[in-house]
Amino acid sequence: MKAIDTAIPDVKIIEPTVFADDRGFFFESFSQVKFEAATGLSPTFVQDNHSRSGKGVLRGLHYQLPPRAQAKLVRVVIGEVYDVAVDIRRSSPTFGQWVGVLLSEENKRQLWIPEGFAHGFLTLSDRVEFLYKTTDYYAPESDRGIRWDDPTLAIDWKTTDALTFSAKDQRQPLLADAEIFD
Repeated sequence: MKAIDTAIPDVKIIEPTVFADDRGFFFESFSQVKFEAATGLSPTFVQDNHSRSGKGVLRGLHYQLPPRAQAKLVRVVIGEVYDVAVDIRRSSPTFGQWVGVLLSEENKRQLWIPEGFAHGFLTLSDRVEFLYKTTDYYAPESDRGIRWDDPTLAIDWKTTDALTFSAKDQRQPLLADAEIFD
């Protein structure tokens, strides 16, 4: 397993070592010891989530506020997504900046998204199964979001296709109006 820096140093691409042959492949999708060695981080994961979506579904941008803030380790097991993390820590030198990474069943990459980041993804294939580990449980009272199309963020979602959203995601505030991290 190796960690690859992104344009925002706190967000990391995690690339597993894959052993493949004519039978298929094998890799460790998570090893605490190897994750710590690759990243220098020691998260404790308490919840695993699994979502399935069709093509053109945009989920996000979601996060939880303290004291129930969550870090996430996300990956795709079927299909392909464009995954985005937005720094929403006011005191951060990268506040308001975002990184986007292609995650797919083929590249088997994962994305580490620390606390203080909003997260979202756009499905690029007809079927997507998306898995993520979180460092805190889902807490509706701490759940927040930001509009996916906030013009100050100017996220390039890499598509001009029609998108599908939840009603909740269509009502999210702009970054300027959202409750975020100090």
